[in-house]
Amino acid sequence: MIKRLAMSIREYKRASVLTPLLVVVEVILECAIPFVIANLVNQMQAGCSMGVIARYGAALIAMSVVSLIFGGAAGATCAEASTGFARNLRKDMFYKIQDYSFENIDKFSVSSLVTRLTTDITNVQMAFMMIIRIAIRGPLMLVFSFIMGFVMGGRLAMFFLFTIPILGIGLALVIRAAMPLFRRVFRKYDALNDSVQENVQAMRVVKSFVREEYEKKKFGAAADDVRRDFTRAERIMAFNNPMMQFCVYSGMVFVLTYGSYAVITSRGLDLNVGQMSAMLTYSFQILMSLMMLSMVFVMITMAAESAERIVEVLEEESALKSPENGLTVVPDGSVDFEDVSFKYSQKADRMALAGINLHIRSGEVIGVLGGTGSSKSTLVQLIPRLYDATEGCVKVGGQDVRRYDLEALRNQVAVVLQKNVLFSGTIKDNLRWGNPHATDAELEEACRLAQADEFIQQFPDKYDTWIEQGGTNVSGGQKQRLCIARALLKKPKILILDDSTSAVDTHTDALIRQGFRQFIPETTKIIIAQRVASVEDADRIILMDGGRISAIGNHEELMKTSEIYQEIYRSQNRVGGEQNAQ
Repeated sequence: MIKRLAMSIREYKRASVLTPLLVVVEVILECAIPFVIANLVNQMQAGCSMGVIARYGAALIAMSVVSLIFGGAAGATCAEASTGFARNLRKDMFYKIQDYSFENIDKFSVSSLVTRLTTDITNVQMAFMMIIRIAIRGPLMLVFSFIMGFVMGGRLAMFFLFTIPILGIGLALVIRAAMPLFRRVFRKYDALNDSVQENVQAMRVVKSFVREEYEKKKFGAAADDVRRDFTRAERIMAFNNPMMQFCVYSGMVFVLTYGSYAVITSRGLDLNVGQMSAMLTYSFQILMSLMMLSMVFVMITMAAESAERIVEVLEEESALKSPENGLTVVPDGSVDFEDVSFKYSQKADRMALAGINLHIRSGEVIGVLGGTGSSKSTLVQLIPRLYDATEGCVKVGGQDVRRYDLEALRNQVAVVLQKNVLFSGTIKDNLRWGNPHATDAELEEACRLAQADEFIQQFPDKYDTWIEQGGTNVSGGQKQRLCIARALLKKPKILILDDSTSAVDTHTDALIRQGFRQFIPETTKIIIAQRVASVEDADRIILMDGGRISAIGNHEELMKTSEIYQEIYRSQNRVGGEQNAQ
């Protein structure tokens, strides 16, 4: 885990290595200052001149200034290293996620990935900052203070040898008890973020059903659950401080009591006033060192679980990989399914698709109908390799899709998904997702084909109109037509519309399909729809039922041979007839 995280330090290695070196010099000077002060006290006790005092004073000032300079430099390099490391780590995670397939995204969930990119990386950043500075400073200060304590106080410093093992055992027990709680807390953070994401995305539904109070209570309960676990973990971690202070202050009381007795009874022969003052200073430095180490242990304990969650993302391999020297040219828009079966997870009990055999000629218009859960979307998602078939083979242009370079394949298979997404930016910016180099004339042509140009021209800024994140300032039908235009700009050999005209009226739907036939006749068009009217004029209609192909044929053939198709057609036309009568 540490090795994997360290790969994200990269250009900040220099700052990461320089920080501990600067800290070493800072600590050596800080530990040397009490030694110089002890000698000064002894010189003053012996009746030294002002010149001696002045020299000692100048030396102390110089040591303090140099220590301050090195400490400030260590702080600057530490900040540079930790923030740079976090930036690289966030970048590495984001780039990794971009390569994920839908299967990988389903495994982690969106809310969990957001938590890992934000909260978890912040925890690791804080831990890294402490490790390269405080975790170096604390042990060094502890060791040097011990050494100087033995040099100055001899047997008096032996007391500290008993306190550190006690503290070490105590810290180990505390961490052992707290780690499971932190692990559980981070999983609940994922659930909490999932709740927030779901609520914000469905805000219109929440308000239309007046469920604000219910959502507030649900969120409050989840937040309180996180608070309880986090409070328990923090209470356990809080034992560090009193345990540490008890041991160290006991040591200071011992130093004061025994040291004072030794100074008085030996009249300074075994222990003098200077040594006594130095011992008190070193006792305080040991106290500060242990306090710093305590903070580091707390932060590392919290960050350890975050680090594991981050490494899970970094080490996750995409379920879909582009083959070496993959094919880069798609000859045509023909599609073949040969004994294809598919399930979303190896643990799934049943196949989402089973025994699919289908052959689509290049340029055909194919309609796909079926009830909810009949795996219509699953079928078409195998064509651009959004998922891979579990069994069998999917071919495009006569070649197994797994032989194509992923980018080359997906550039020739344009998919307008069921959930249409627009990004913040102008209409032009969104359209150019389909082709970054498209001219204004090409944008307008694609929009006319998708029946979007008419409403765009009514906006004051036309194609420069700003689209809010998610396309919240345009209607559902407008959003769908913009997404269709965006897909057309790719000039694909295969165009897949996954129920992407459901929000437009039947007249506009018919105009879009008519435009497809006239202007892109060589493109294979696969249209998933709920309405029979949307696929009635298709060359062939595929009827899906329970993950299998129930029937294939044109409208007239299915009206004669398929009872399911007849029922769908009659129910929709009966409803349509009743609405027209009203």
